[in-house]
Amino acid sequence: MTKPILPREPELLASSVLAGTISYVLLVTAAFFIIQATGLAAALSTAFPAAFASFALLVAPLWLFGFGAAEWLRQELPSSWPQIILAALLGIPYLVFAVATGHLRPAVCSTIFLLPVIAAWLMRSAATDKLVCEDGIVLGAVAAIQMSSLLASAWPYAGLAALPKLFLLDAVLYVYLVVRQLPGIGYSLVPTARAAVVGMREFVFFLPFGIGLGFALRFIHFHEGMPLVGNFVLRIALTGLFAAIPEEIFFRGILQNLLESRLRQTAALALASLLFGLAHFNKGAAFNWRYVILAAIAGVFYGRAWRDRRQVLSSVITHTAVDVVWSVWFR
Repeated sequence: MTKPILPREPELLASSVLAGTISYVLLVTAAFFIIQATGLAAALSTAFPAAFASFALLVAPLWLFGFGAAEWLRQELPSSWPQIILAALLGIPYLVFAVATGHLRPAVCSTIFLLPVIAAWLMRSAATDKLVCEDGIVLGAVAAIQMSSLLASAWPYAGLAALPKLFLLDAVLYVYLVVRQLPGIGYSLVPTARAAVVGMREFVFFLPFGIGLGFALRFIHFHEGMPLVGNFVLRIALTGLFAAIPEEIFFRGILQNLLESRLRQTAALALASLLFGLAHFNKGAAFNWRYVILAAIAGVFYGRAWRDRRQVLSSVITHTAVDVVWSVWFR
């Protein structure tokens, strides 16, 4: 059983949201200079200002929800219809980019603006903590859109492939944190010692399986050498933001969480891990079964990390560590 979402004291909530806002400004500022240094800004040329503005707007819900902004919205908009209408604002990052660059497409625009609104409308009456058919519709639609790259044309520039994923993540977070108010997701970006310990513990537990089976399946190959410190830190940040956080929110905080309402914890962990593995079937091959097996096994340890205190940050740390080590030394 998950515990209901208990409101925090207004002062504590306000201080958390303020800390999130300050750290968001620092994050976006750092991202601006990093993008300039990597050459992506030059590659985007005149599209860079609009692309960066779109990126900054997409990161805002993701980041601020991790510091209590969803709880603040629930307090300010206690009824469902204002919450449903507000969901349309999640399409503004696309509009900013599309209008400025001349890539406004009616079909894409309709999809982006209607998707969060329809998802919010479906969830408006989900008064139960258990998995219901509306969850299947919403999560299935989001997974299908992501895996089919249906929104790839929304930001049709090299280097912007992660922006559709951020949009879908914003929509999912909004629907489940603000509208559905699903308990037990555990989405907080406030660092804790417990999250770090558990995240690294599960990473260490996974290593014998990942390395041993990876070599046995001829999926990984060891590469010597040490990356530059700056490049290594940047890789950690990018992996966490664009891979670990989105996937851990979806597969652990929401999917595994909901499955536990219908199945035993072990069965929910196994099924969520299997689905996580299958989501990686098309990485570099028509059906990359080696990747599926290793991703499913990794998913078990990510799920264990989340389940320890029902904290997404724990599984994000495990996930990020696995992906970074693999991409640097074993890819």
